[in-house]
Amino acid sequence: MNPRSKLLIGMILAAAAMRLLPHPSNFTPIGALALFAGAHFDDKRWAFIVPLAAMLLSDLVIGFHGQIPLVYGAFAVIVVMGFWLKEKKSAANIAGASIVAAIFFFVVSNLSVWAFDGLYPLTLQGLVTCYIAAIPFFQNELTATLLYSAVLFGGFALAEKKLPALSVAHG
Repeated sequence: MNPRSKLLIGMILAAAAMRLLPHPSNFTPIGALALFAGAHFDDKRWAFIVPLAAMLLSDLVIGFHGQIPLVYGAFAVIVVMGFWLKEKKSAANIAGASIVAAIFFFVVSNLSVWAFDGLYPLTLQGLVTCYIAAIPFFQNELTATLLYSAVLFGGFALAEKKLPALSVAHG
């Protein structure tokens, strides 16, 4: 395995481990990890495998829930969003993709809660109530995705400048 791949995997596993530390609800790096993986792994299989495996490892500790298939599916879609960033990395594009990723996750995860948890009536009013109740979680998801995206993308860009062996041409 080349140095670039080793660093990418290490960064993703370290960030995923942040899920195991005490944190406010939904203030985790997972959305940023999925974007980052999609934007940086040359092999698309690894772009999916590494962040989803990191999620699985942390979920083995945290525990599983009924929305796992949809949550993992949402993060797989966010990896695909990261593919778009691969050749278009800029602060504005990364911030924009982070916002879209957080909104997408909010929509999918809360639709899943509404549809499968039995907490809300399966009516339009129940769906609206579910989304309204989730707004505080969205604020944390959005803030975390923006912050961790800045750390991951910025940190890796800095590492590439300091260590040319990490660039795609060398990896």
